[in-house]
Amino acid sequence: MSQTPEHREFQAEVRQLLDIVIHSLYTDKEIFVRELVSNAADSMEKLKHTQLTENQVHQPHLPLEIHLTTDEEARTLTIADHGIGLTRSELVENLGTIAHSGSKAFVEALKNSGKDANGTQLIGQFGVGFYSAFMVAHKVDVHTRSWQSEAEDLVWSSDGATGYDIAASENEARGARIVLHLNEADADFAKASRIKQILTKYSNFVAFPIHLNGERINTVEALWLKPKSEVTQEQYNEFYKFTAHTFEEPSYTLHFSAEGTRNIKALIFAPGENMELWGMGQMQPGVALYCKKVLIDPHPPKLLPEWMRFLRGVIDSEDIPLNISRESMQDSALVRSLGDTVAKRFLKFLDKEAADEPEKYAEFYGKFSRFIKEGVATDHEHREAVAKLLRFESSFTEPGKTTTFAEYVSRMKDGQKGIYYQIAQSRAAIESGPYLEAFKARGLEVIYLFEQIDDYVVNSLREFDGKELQAVNSDKLELPDAPEAEAEAEGEALDAEAAAALTTWLGEQLKDRVSNVRTGTRLVSSHAAALLPEDEPSPQMRQMMRALKQDTGLGHPKVILELNPRSALVKQLSAHKDSDAETATLIAEHLLDTTLLSAGLIEDPQTLVARSQKILETLAGKLG
Repeated sequence: MSQTPEHREFQAEVRQLLDIVIHSLYTDKEIFVRELVSNAADSMEKLKHTQLTENQVHQPHLPLEIHLTTDEEARTLTIADHGIGLTRSELVENLGTIAHSGSKAFVEALKNSGKDANGTQLIGQFGVGFYSAFMVAHKVDVHTRSWQSEAEDLVWSSDGATGYDIAASENEARGARIVLHLNEADADFAKASRIKQILTKYSNFVAFPIHLNGERINTVEALWLKPKSEVTQEQYNEFYKFTAHTFEEPSYTLHFSAEGTRNIKALIFAPGENMELWGMGQMQPGVALYCKKVLIDPHPPKLLPEWMRFLRGVIDSEDIPLNISRESMQDSALVRSLGDTVAKRFLKFLDKEAADEPEKYAEFYGKFSRFIKEGVATDHEHREAVAKLLRFESSFTEPGKTTTFAEYVSRMKDGQKGIYYQIAQSRAAIESGPYLEAFKARGLEVIYLFEQIDDYVVNSLREFDGKELQAVNSDKLELPDAPEAEAEAEGEALDAEAAAALTTWLGEQLKDRVSNVRTGTRLVSSHAAALLPEDEPSPQMRQMMRALKQDTGLGHPKVILELNPRSALVKQLSAHKDSDAETATLIAEHLLDTTLLSAGLIEDPQTLVARSQKILETLAGKLG
């Protein structure tokens, strides 16, 4: 064996490729640690397979481990493995040539790609992760010894610019030991604390032990790769705390594998607490994406639907096509398909958990309902499945108890076409208002909704199980006749002629504030109700528009005033509108104010107060 180093020049194409790798390919220099550690793990995987077919493997006693050593004074970082190693010809083929499958062909493809100058979409077809070392090092030495019994001890050296040398060495252990002589500007990578941070971030679940200056780094198992039967809830909890950087325990744990067109292994957690409720700002997506246990993206923004950002955990798929830097996915459609599979599995899982343990789910829902409602409003693809997770009180439930859309539908009366709902600040506000009367009289259930976001929810959902969602204050609502006993209990109604005269008169008196006045059958004991035309925004929408400063041109609401023709007050108005028009008008305006207040549409409460005082003065004058 010659002791004189064998020097080889890089070809022009190779130098061009090196320039791309070193200066353009990777957006973050720290990626080189992940690449070299992954290469070391791959080398040891190859050795494991080789040992199954070969009887003679050099130094079989060496443990399959990865060792990193930092030296701040010498400004070096060493990464060593006891993997399969390299022969002289393999050094030339694998390290002397970038993409030995055809560097010239690669350059030609790069020129003709029509992509950006980096050509990252094409680079993904070639294995050049090793050359990321030259982003931070002015010289790289690779000490190696192949697994083959008669192989040489060798050292490969290069500055990443002019070429490389291959020389004989002595006493090399099986595998590879890469020594990076770091640039002065990149001396930070010779610090143990910096390397530990990178290893923990990207390589914590590599299958082989990783040691940094003698300390084991990757101590947490990749639980998502183990069968569920071999993992305890305590292990799941500890894994969640580690990956989510929290001290709490998760509310729910979903662990599954899917094989077929998509090979997926996932471990998903629903947290115990909603940090957005604590004023911590919007959460980042928390389900990390891995490929063969190597981190690809800790916060992939479009992997799962935006509303699922509260979830934590891991999705691992070996089917993900990556560009060479592993920093972005080539096939976003495939990644969306991957996320869609996981989203559907989580929704199905949560629906079952809610049915099996409703009290536990009620506690979870109390903290995370905003996310679920956001899902109904924004996630068109999974909307129906998300809607099954909604919970709400209704006129058929006790205060504080909730029901579901599916349960509501199961209780619907024969011939009932709609799912009725009302949005208000509280249960008390709904049950003391006028809108519920007609539904109680007819034995119809009404859903109670108490948050502004609920307006978005029902308008986005529109229907459930083929049943249209209908607001109780809609002017288009059609209800069956009330039971005769209820009608008789309220006395005789105004006759048609008197009712027509009254509605015409009121329409004229209130023309600036109402679009129509009519009598109806939906009221039982209340005098009147304000109904919203289809083109008028709801009270909740008006509040949100004001909060967002988008109320320019909103104007005062013009409602339909529906009168109860059996009401004593309405009859008095009819009787005295001509004989005491001034008092009747004052009462009519006050009646409209109170209906608007009940509907959540009163624009200026002071006008209601002023009119009340005027009515009192008028009544006091009549008494005098």
